[in-house]
Amino acid sequence: MGTKLKQFLLDAESKAFDMDHRQKIKFNIGKYNFAVQNGLKQYLDHDAARARASYIKSNVINNLDKYLNEFERNFTKRGGKVIWAQNAEEALREIGQIMKRKRAKSVVKSKSMTTEEIHLITYLEKNGIETVETDLGEYIVQLAEQRPYHIVTPAMHMSKKDIADLFVKKLKIKPTDDAQELVLTARRLLRNKYTTAEVGITGGNFLIADIGGVAVTENEGNGRLSTTFPKTHIAIVGIEKLIPKLTDLDLFWPLLATSGTGQNVTVYNTIFTGPRQPQEKDGPEEMFVILLDNGRSDLLALPEKREALNCIRCGACLNVCPVYKNIGGHTYETTYSGPIGSVISPHYNGMAEHKHLSFASSLCGACTSVCPVKINLHNLLLLNRQQSVAEGHVEKQEKMAIKAWEFAMTHKSLTNMVPTGLKNYGLRLIQKNTWSKKREPLQAPTKTFKDLWNDHIDKKKF
Repeated sequence: MGTKLKQFLLDAESKAFDMDHRQKIKFNIGKYNFAVQNGLKQYLDHDAARARASYIKSNVINNLDKYLNEFERNFTKRGGKVIWAQNAEEALREIGQIMKRKRAKSVVKSKSMTTEEIHLITYLEKNGIETVETDLGEYIVQLAEQRPYHIVTPAMHMSKKDIADLFVKKLKIKPTDDAQELVLTARRLLRNKYTTAEVGITGGNFLIADIGGVAVTENEGNGRLSTTFPKTHIAIVGIEKLIPKLTDLDLFWPLLATSGTGQNVTVYNTIFTGPRQPQEKDGPEEMFVILLDNGRSDLLALPEKREALNCIRCGACLNVCPVYKNIGGHTYETTYSGPIGSVISPHYNGMAEHKHLSFASSLCGACTSVCPVKINLHNLLLLNRQQSVAEGHVEKQEKMAIKAWEFAMTHKSLTNMVPTGLKNYGLRLIQKNTWSKKREPLQAPTKTFKDLWNDHIDKKKF
């Protein structure tokens, strides 16, 4: 059994039976699910909007080279600079070179999953550059020295008391149960960071091909502050985030907001089309967009799976997933958790070490039913399982178990000759450290199917 799988099973069991954790997640996700149901009322035909978004994204992904070149051409027209990064190492190296040229000592960073993906903060801090998360949820998990718990809500696993205790410990404030005071504490500390940082770093929710723009969506204004004061802005964006036209945001912005948080539209939606122009009063003097591949091309090369690249990172699939709601986001030990994380992580980080995530699913299809771009998530999980078996990523014990089951099913006469007591003894041994740890052990019936069938035939004769 692989190290990551062992840790996953340990963490999953720990979280699934942690009643305090389950209560917090049930409460927090419950609020989002209620808000989403209300938010959907703005749509006359939500399914038609989803179908349209799916069509647009699929067309982009199938013609990705064309749209990437169009984006680069239009972005560089206004003085922006595009850097292509094949993997995390290339992205970090390019960022490091920019930092050296700018003699940067501090960075303010807006919420971004791609920066989590390449472990940017760890890299910058190793190089002596102070990096501060400016999104409140990200700031909280940074203080707690944790990875984000959820794609949209990084600190979803923490209660108000948890956050207050963290602020008392890390920021030396007086104990308080006033949420507003906690927010103001973070705001006061971050204000000075915006004005002194040499570089601001963001992700990008959408890349707009026809204007060469980077669209950033957020609720706190921290994204705008992170890009207004610093003289250099770096946006790190996955190559799959493209949409064809500016007018497509009329469809995608409400879908992203409603699916993720239930809002009609997110509070702050900003489009960056390059560095500050001569007639503009604020903004960075220099802007870079790092187009990150990091396994996306490998997924693109699989026609039956490439629809996973349509994802707009709304987090809806996490909020409805019964597995995610029980084992929590940290158990996945990947940047992207939940159903979408289980689909893409084996392709981004290696099938051998992460194939178990695709098996951590009930295949109930809830994720597929809520996806705003109609990704067939539960089918992609099955395809990942199929690929992992075809590539030979199967444990010896599992192979032996399947062979034993195959023998038993194809030699029913021999199987039926085994006494029920002996069958139950064998089942108890097999289930000892798995099924039976939390459940009553499965037992063999006293009568086989053949016996029951013969009884049925005998009764019908009379």
